[in-house]
Amino acid sequence: MIRPFDDATRRNIAQRCAAFARLPTSEPLPVLKRAAVAITLVAAAASGGTALLLTLRAAGLRAHRGQWALPGGRCDESETPVKAALRELHEELGLEPGADDVLGLLDDYPTRSGYLITPVVVWAANSAAISPNPAEVASVHRIALEEIEQPDAFDFVAIPESDRRVIRFHHAGRLIHAPTAALIYQFREVLGGRDTRVAELEQPVFAWK
Repeated sequence: MIRPFDDATRRNIAQRCAAFARLPTSEPLPVLKRAAVAITLVAAAASGGTALLLTLRAAGLRAHRGQWALPGGRCDESETPVKAALRELHEELGLEPGADDVLGLLDDYPTRSGYLITPVVVWAANSAAISPNPAEVASVHRIALEEIEQPDAFDFVAIPESDRRVIRFHHAGRLIHAPTAALIYQFREVLGGRDTRVAELEQPVFAWK
């Protein structure tokens, strides 16, 4: 189903986010650092529908170089996840949505690399202003919401290093793993009106550092 990029879709997604029974926010364990990502909703390139932004991280970054990611990063001291997500969205892609453009928050996701990520759903009306920072972003991709809602968009596999299932998102012949895949999967479930938890979904071993 194509979701037009319009006020009706914005209201519908905001309502879905408001109805989502987010797990209570808790302070991260001492070994985990606070981080936030933006599930950024923009106009799809051709269909007139709604898409989310996915980036390929620059090869020169110190950590997780060349991996698929949602715009985001570590929270500064005393910075809320919402402020961090909006700041990172501006630093990485040049977009400047405000607090009124935040549609909701999903569950915190603990990563193997030592972060507790808060996903922030953001409506970015002026997606024509996207200007990737080459120091952080190699490329930007618009993923239509109908793509993530396909029955075969995600799969789950076992790995010998963990008793938890690894989630994978299939996009254009590529495999995108957790944490990004897990956060997109939960957002897909929220769109469908389902409170599906993802914190126990595993990441591949290469993302553990």
